Amino acid sequence: MGYGVKLVKIIEKHVELDFPLGHHLHCLIAQIPNRLRRRDHLFKLENAEEQWRMVQSVLDLVAAGDGNLKRLHFLMFPEISVPLSRFDEMLSTIEQRFRPNTVTMFGLEQITLEQYRALLIRFHADNAEALECVEHDVDSGDILAMPVNWCCVAIKESTGKVRVFLEAKTHPFRGEEFLDKDHDLYRGRHFYLFRGEPACFNFMTIICLDYLYRDLYSSNIKQIIDHSNRLFFTMRQSLDALFVIQCNPKPEHRSYREVLSGFYGEYLEDTPGVRETVTVFGNCSDESEIQGVRCAPCYGISFVAISAKHKMLPYQEREFSSDDFDGAPVCRLRFSSGTRLFYFNLPLHHELDPRSSRVPLKVHAVLRWAGEEWVKVGDGEGQASA
Repeated sequence: MGYGVKLVKIIEKHVELDFPLGHHLHCLIAQIPNRLRRRDHLFKLENAEEQWRMVQSVLDLVAAGDGNLKRLHFLMFPEISVPLSRFDEMLSTIEQRFRPNTVTMFGLEQITLEQYRALLIRFHADNAEALECVEHDVDSGDILAMPVNWCCVAIKESTGKVRVFLEAKTHPFRGEEFLDKDHDLYRGRHFYLFRGEPACFNFMTIICLDYLYRDLYSSNIKQIIDHSNRLFFTMRQSLDALFVIQCNPKPEHRSYREVLSGFYGEYLEDTPGVRETVTVFGNCSDESEIQGVRCAPCYGISFVAISAKHKMLPYQEREFSSDDFDGAPVCRLRFSSGTRLFYFNLPLHHELDPRSSRVPLKVHAVLRWAGEEWVKVGDGEGQASA
């Protein structure tokens, strides 16, 4: 199959994550601003040092573990939110200061395919299959100068070992497409499906529009559903969580509602592989700016979606609310648009506690940026008790 026809490959990776059995897991969305400018046909952070100070402040908070942050399992940063020059420092912080059984997902500044290929070679132990996909594409044409929108999933296993997995975005937004093919975004060829053991927790991380991508031959989300169904039918396991990191000016576009409806609706067939999946969309904040993109209001509104089989009544606070996303077959926890840290729990498997009085998603803390530090939003400002 040539480079022009692409089917995304789902690569399973076994990772040692000793999550607590029978207890819900915790996730922190860092909804921080992205200010991006095009330089040499690549989207770069306008002020990388200022951005790194904010990213580092979140890392320091997680490493300190104040409150119940010691129980954090998943940390999400937005797409294109970490300076490339700080990549090694980011990994070093995770290795030296984070607790075992922690998964950190973050997007970095765009690079060329040649640079991305070099990173896959550097982290070959965890990315051998992904490197094969890239080598196949490189062999098909002169494409090493193409831009790559990429992310890293850094997993600190129960043993303390840090594993580094890299993914490239499979589908561009309009600002990443050009008539000049050399400057068009490289289409990633793989997703990772992480099989956490011994806790038996399966999850994926993808970048923004990868969730929506479809063409005449296939769609990313259908492949994820089919793969998860095979997992269920052969091993009685399922996809527990799908994390979508974003830099999305239109987080509530109807296309997201439509795909979520198809993902959770089971309109034409049973989909037991994703029936209990928790989908987490982590966006950048409403202070973000992307050169060439104009809209109002823009960005923010990270949210969590679960099947409507869960019980969540409509609820409204200043910093978050719950709804059904305009009639979709989901329960949605919708966050506000400002620069915030949202700390919440992922729900337990629905069938374990079907009582209608049990709220499956709970917000443990909301923190706002106060110029130099993160401050917990207090009573009367939209904070819910843990």
